[in-house]
Amino acid sequence: MEEPKNTIRENKQGRMKIKKTYKIIGLMSGTSLDGLDIAYCTFSYTRNRWHYKVAAAETIPYSHQWKNKLQNLETKSALEFALTDTQYGHLIGKETRDFIKKYKITPDFIASHGHTIFHQPGKGQKTQGGKGMTTQIGNGAAIAAESGFPVICDFRTGDVARGGQGAPLVPIGDSLLFADYKSCINLGGFANISYNKKGLRQAYDICPVNIVLNDLSQKLGRTYDTKGSLARIGLVNDKLLAQLNGLPYYKQKPPKSLGKEWVKKAILPLLKNSKSNPHDLLRTFTEHAAIQISKALQSTTTSFLQAHSSSLFSGGGTYNSFLVERIRFHSPVSIFTPDRKTIEFKEALIFSFLGLLRWTNQINCLSSVTGAKADSAGGCIYL
Repeated sequence: MEEPKNTIRENKQGRMKIKKTYKIIGLMSGTSLDGLDIAYCTFSYTRNRWHYKVAAAETIPYSHQWKNKLQNLETKSALEFALTDTQYGHLIGKETRDFIKKYKITPDFIASHGHTIFHQPGKGQKTQGGKGMTTQIGNGAAIAAESGFPVICDFRTGDVARGGQGAPLVPIGDSLLFADYKSCINLGGFANISYNKKGLRQAYDICPVNIVLNDLSQKLGRTYDTKGSLARIGLVNDKLLAQLNGLPYYKQKPPKSLGKEWVKKAILPLLKNSKSNPHDLLRTFTEHAAIQISKALQSTTTSFLQAHSSSLFSGGGTYNSFLVERIRFHSPVSIFTPDRKTIEFKEALIFSFLGLLRWTNQINCLSSVTGAKADSAGGCIYL
């Protein structure tokens, strides 16, 4: 497959000399609060394309105290926010240092996504209450101090400053590392899709997934809905399903992105007002997600052949077999699930790759995806 023309482009200052091999640790913390993903990845550039390997990877679960902090930080004072940013940086720096010692590795540097607390990007996105800002905590200087290695972080704010959504950022990695697939879908706190269209990479957030399903599962005493078994025994609330599918966000054209603020404002009140039991809520929301994901898949196709092409699925939601079953029911697109490490650590892998592009001064954020004024090389470097 021919690579989109806008994916291998140098920053204005020019590309640095590329080494044969890079060894990078990627750090990722998603809105579903499963824990801190740490992935040690190697990259090589041969025959005009990038090749990768996830050599070692772990998810470090958050303590109850940290999970509660991260879940509610947007409601706290400015002082507590600043303290938590620094403390969280030290925490993930220490976890990364322990990971490095455990696997006896020497990375070139660390690339950290951080944990999103606020995401209210483009001012034109009315349903988001866009304020031109996005915030991921996890102080880069603290990570570097604890780990002893250079750190690249804060990947999103440069794009938002240029008028973009600051999300999704994964698509350039999809384009350069997973070019054999018509589209890529990640099922995490939110579902997002990336695909090629007329030589450009396109992407957007589709709908909430685990951020809502996990919350509903906790009402039944479960951390998450294993294989969708709780949703499977529920009944669809047709009125609620219609309300969810009718939300204005789904009628917007990309670029667009979602944050937990939107979930709290648009989704949770509908679930609460429906007065359905948790099983029925899980069943209804699973159906809603499946319908929206299927629509997104089919919108990327322009022919019968493409409609039956393959889409790469990753993220923790891939293990929700009932959700995947419902997506297959609504869409003819073939779903391919890769190896376990790629399923679970694809975002950490790609953020390590975004760090590589930033380190070598190449474009890692595409305006065709985010709607920004220009492509950019996002990320702050702490040595």
